[in-house]
Amino acid sequence: MDLQELYNKHKRIVFFGGAGVSTESGIPDYRSKNGIYKQGFKLPAETMLSHSYFFSHTDDFYSFYRKVMVHPEAEPNDAHIKLAEMEKTKLISVITQNIDGLHQKAGSQKVRELHGSIYRNHCIQCGKAYGLDAILETDGIPRCSCGGIIKPDVVLYEESLDYDVLANAVDDISQADMMIVGGTSLNVYPAAGLLQYFHGDCVVIINLQPTQYDRMATLTIERPIGEVFRELEL
Repeated sequence: MDLQELYNKHKRIVFFGGAGVSTESGIPDYRSKNGIYKQGFKLPAETMLSHSYFFSHTDDFYSFYRKVMVHPEAEPNDAHIKLAEMEKTKLISVITQNIDGLHQKAGSQKVRELHGSIYRNHCIQCGKAYGLDAILETDGIPRCSCGGIIKPDVVLYEESLDYDVLANAVDDISQADMMIVGGTSLNVYPAAGLLQYFHGDCVVIINLQPTQYDRMATLTIERPIGEVFRELEL
């Protein structure tokens, strides 16, 4: 069966996506040949995006974060738009590893952001909430009105995923009869481990490179995900 036939056959679908969902919107992924991890920074990106580096080299963290991780000009592509439309009928939720907010920008209402969002930030001293402007409209270390450092609500290396977001994602996956996985290498844990909670009969993996989970898939598609979703009729 092709994706269209499988989509028509199933009624409760959950989508699990990674960085490859947003590359067609101009946001680089992490592990491809042109990805963030291959761009030759002075330190590995994993180091500069870690909890310990944030607190020990906060100024350098923000220099890297503003330059590489924040893309407010990006617009949703065909995958984001089609998923928002699917939510009106068969889609239970979007579970994403991305922090770019493009699913919400496309109109999706039920988005489980495993790694947080660039649009949410907070003071580590008093807890006051800030939007993205607090990061973009400042230089150096952004400060709260109380003087505390503002930290993005994104999950850095060495930090745990939010328990409630993870629990909701597990619940959504366990209810689905079809799971579409797109734009992810499925190498990042614990997020990739969420597939073990799927008990339906159909897994579709859409990714430009093979993944370790291809053997369990009903269908694998090695094409750009926006292109694939553009052809899907709802």
